[in-house]
Amino acid sequence: MRTNPLRGTALNPSESGSPLAAADQDTTTTLIRELCERLGSYLEPEQVAKVFDACNFSAEAHKGQRRMSGEPYVQHPIAVAGILAEMRMDHQSIMAAILHDVIEDTPTAKDQLATRFGEDVAELVDGVSKLTQIKFSSKAEAQAENFRKMMLAMVRDIRVILVKLADRLHNMRTCAILPPAKRRRIARETLDIYVPIANRLGMNTVRLELEDLGFAGLYPTRYRVLSEAVKKARGNRKEIVTKIQAAMEQRLAGEELLGRVLGREKHLYSLYRKMKHKTLSFSEVFDVYAFRIIVDKVDACYRVLGAVHNLYKPVPGKFKDYIAIPKANGYQALHTVLFGPYGVPIEVQIRTEEMNTVAEAGIAAHWLYKSSDSSSDSAQGRAREWLRNLLEMQKNAGNSLEFLENVKIDLFPDEVYVFTPRGEIMKLPRGATAVDFAYAVHTDVGNTCVAAKIDRRLAPLRTLLANGQTVEIITAPGARPNPAWLNFVLTGKARANIRHYLKNLKREEAVSLGRRLVDRALVISSTTLDQVPASRVQAVVEELKLRSLDDLLDDVGLGKRMAALVAKRLLTEKEDIPKRSGGFKKALTRYVPAWLRGGEPSQPRPLAIKGTEGMVVTFAKCCRPIPGDPIVGFVTSGRGIVIHTETCKNLAEFRNRPEKWIDVQWEAEVQGDFQVEIRVEVANRRGALATVASAIAEMEANIDNVNMDERDGRYSTLTLLIEVHSRRHLARVMRRVRSIELVARITRTRG
Repeated sequence: MRTNPLRGTALNPSESGSPLAAADQDTTTTLIRELCERLGSYLEPEQVAKVFDACNFSAEAHKGQRRMSGEPYVQHPIAVAGILAEMRMDHQSIMAAILHDVIEDTPTAKDQLATRFGEDVAELVDGVSKLTQIKFSSKAEAQAENFRKMMLAMVRDIRVILVKLADRLHNMRTCAILPPAKRRRIARETLDIYVPIANRLGMNTVRLELEDLGFAGLYPTRYRVLSEAVKKARGNRKEIVTKIQAAMEQRLAGEELLGRVLGREKHLYSLYRKMKHKTLSFSEVFDVYAFRIIVDKVDACYRVLGAVHNLYKPVPGKFKDYIAIPKANGYQALHTVLFGPYGVPIEVQIRTEEMNTVAEAGIAAHWLYKSSDSSSDSAQGRAREWLRNLLEMQKNAGNSLEFLENVKIDLFPDEVYVFTPRGEIMKLPRGATAVDFAYAVHTDVGNTCVAAKIDRRLAPLRTLLANGQTVEIITAPGARPNPAWLNFVLTGKARANIRHYLKNLKREEAVSLGRRLVDRALVISSTTLDQVPASRVQAVVEELKLRSLDDLLDDVGLGKRMAALVAKRLLTEKEDIPKRSGGFKKALTRYVPAWLRGGEPSQPRPLAIKGTEGMVVTFAKCCRPIPGDPIVGFVTSGRGIVIHTETCKNLAEFRNRPEKWIDVQWEAEVQGDFQVEIRVEVANRRGALATVASAIAEMEANIDNVNMDERDGRYSTLTLLIEVHSRRHLARVMRRVRSIELVARITRTRG
């Protein structure tokens, strides 16, 4: 053991400038001495001296600050440092823990820390600090942005999250003093975010304690009842546990296998979760006996497995080999379930000493052993891979709330293991689809995928993947992500990339539509956007505090700005547009549809709808307009233009907003398929639905959805959502269906 040069050194006002009151001096001095003694067992003396200097600095910075419990605030960061010392973290992490609140809660600046303690320590402290200077529109946005900042700092240096987890662990240990509402909010945040992160990094000891503390904070009554039930039941189990443990030890000795057999008790939150999700009683959950066998070598794990399977019969389908295929967080062990004496089930985990350390400490084991192993199979390598995925998600996320949502999805604990065509293993969350797999391989593969082969058979992209399947993705150069994928993808990486692509696509479409709308509004002055002087365009962009003309056109295309108002600004220097009260409002009526004004149409000409405008032109589901129908457009903020039929009943509520209406008409040649709903009354006979569906397919129309209601004993009503090219195409489909003998009536449904 290394000697600690600071052992016996006390902090007092005269010697160290400590601001602590005399009543608290002894406690704080004792905490610092104990911390330095613990660090002296594995750090160099000069490193311990730097930690001691950080303690003095933190005490001075937090002068006069106290926690809600009444103790000096500096005792909290010292306790956080103590948690990291138990993990045998490096001295920079310990110093960052001691200083982790000085930027956020004191006037101390990051540069000041960098000058005194080094750039690395300052970056760690800054990564843990919340954003206090920025004003957010909501508490949720503030929390999400702070989380985003912390995760990005973690990508640069993973020690940031270790400091934060230790900080959260000590806060949870001491949160009983908080008001109930705040305690529940912090407990919920702990269970939703910090527990999954600890699990993802393989830090099992920290995860289990955070789970139980979070459970106690969120559901104190349930925690107390379950805790008392465990204490009562524990006595009855002791004899059975002892008997099983002795039998296992005797069998290992008979096979000349060296290993420790430990009885393992389930934690309260784990019991509660099983009871809730599987609707089991306490006795059903608590009657499962759990043991852990720890050996010296990997091959001994498999020999021990054979020995316990000979001792008690294994439960079929319950064996899992996490040594050959480790979990995403680096966890390795053999798991099996046995039929024990008296018919009780026995859960057994078999692992080596090193696997046991990694299982408990996770990525912190890297510092514990100073391991240089950064291979893809180590906890360190897997954490790095996860962090790379986080960085990609952050780049593609639109805002901090979306990023937080994606990270929560990515922390999904259950996994499936599938194979690439080359035999490589890919790990995905349970419930992942072929699209998730495509994005896990590479972003470009996901963006251009068109189909999938699962075990050499074609399968839909939304197919859920199962363990052991071989998945091959078929791509096409011109293929692009489909918005419908967002309805079934599970991984954060897939969701972030799809949204990122669709946002860029939507912007391009909005800019294009915005240009058409502005040009249309300028027609009244016999000019176009290209003919407006560039200086005038730039002046308008600056007046509206936008970055570029594309931003302005994007706003117009999405309906956030009226094209007529933008045209007025662009023409201010060229024409004397009426400025008296109501003058421009009258001029604006020229942009209101003729049918709504009750007059003849005038310039500008109606906007032509091509059917290829994309997401900025949508077709109302109430009346489902198709090419050939008389139509009108309604500008909706954020969505662009919504197209209705002129006879749609829902238009009545919009009549008092004439400035939102826009004259539209179909292009001469419209491309694409359009959904329309038809209602068919058919006789109740076998094969009626198949006959109708066959007739529709014969007319080259596609059926998207079918609903069937029995009207009476003789007839049923089929409501079909079909895709057609135009009104003429629909007429041909309806004529063909009407010719079927079983069909009594067919109509098109309207809003």
